[in-house]
Amino acid sequence: MVARYTIWGTPHSLYTGKIRSYLIKKGIAYDEVMASDSQFVGDIIRQVGLKVIPVMQSPDGEIIQDTTSMIDHIESRVATPSFVPAGPLQRIVADLIDAFGSNYLMPIAMHYRWSYREQQEHFLCNEFARAVPAPSYRDRMEKAGKLMSRFADFLPNLGVTPQVIPAMEESYKELLALLQTHFQNHPYFLGGCPSAADFGMMAPLYAHLARDPVPAFLMKTTAPSVFRWTERMNMPGLKDGDFKDLAIGFPDDDALPETLEPILAFLFSQWGPGLKADAERFDAWLDGLESAATGTLVSLDGRRQVHPHVGRISYAWRDVVMERASQPHALWHFDRARTAAQALTGADRERLDALLERTSGSAMMALETKRRIARHDNVLVLA
Repeated sequence: MVARYTIWGTPHSLYTGKIRSYLIKKGIAYDEVMASDSQFVGDIIRQVGLKVIPVMQSPDGEIIQDTTSMIDHIESRVATPSFVPAGPLQRIVADLIDAFGSNYLMPIAMHYRWSYREQQEHFLCNEFARAVPAPSYRDRMEKAGKLMSRFADFLPNLGVTPQVIPAMEESYKELLALLQTHFQNHPYFLGGCPSAADFGMMAPLYAHLARDPVPAFLMKTTAPSVFRWTERMNMPGLKDGDFKDLAIGFPDDDALPETLEPILAFLFSQWGPGLKADAERFDAWLDGLESAATGTLVSLDGRRQVHPHVGRISYAWRDVVMERASQPHALWHFDRARTAAQALTGADRERLDALLERTSGSAMMALETKRRIARHDNVLVLA
């Protein structure tokens, strides 16, 4: 009997879309179970210590919450196909785009879901009702409506306000245009094989932006190759008929597709100001602690949270002022790429520096906090 993984999640969940795509591409046998499942509501939530999806259980019973940790877990145990490039520059870029998609794009995904709630109410209510434990369809729909309102109330803390929305939509449309050009020429971010970059970007670009009616229409009509990429990422196998002559694998000599550089330049210009503000707020919070021992919970109010904050931040972004809760999780995720970049020497370091110079990314990649952040027992703590 084939050992199977279990994923508790939902079709409309941002991060469930990330791990589902990975499992499909990896060829891993798995069962996806709705969050209304009695085992999840009872035993699994208790083990995790948080009410959150997705959660993965390995065949040997290990429970893993964060999708990045889930992918690390399987990559360390299942050698092929490997989605970790051999080239150091490719690995850094993959981790960087993963963090960008999983963190920076999340508020944009939430905006297109909840700012346009009225236009897609029936679709969303049916989606959320699937995850609600209730005896009847009517009860599920009623509870779903209340749950949806709770999620919609998150928007101000994410920086989604009427003053910022036009700039946010303009930024997203610019990204779609860059991605459209890239996926007209390549099946995946790094070329002929998916990597962390693809799975991280699937988080916002699939469940919210390719499935919800309003943003799905935008993607399909302005960036159809991006929509096709979301389909490709949910199909088994690595070969795709659109690129039948392309060999499976990452480019030789640690090379990057030319169409990726404009995407990286966009990443640095759009994410850099917010990430800098996050780092400054984190350091200020750290300075105010009476004790900053290793293992100290990263949280302003001391509560266990999946996405905690350590205070509000304000910074210039495009032509507006962005005000939102800080995102320590983004700092933790970004640190994977930053740490790997700092470790480079010799010719590899020179190639990275040249790339950062061309894409105006040097300042962002030099960001550091006074203490590193780690994950322990499913929450962020001081390393």
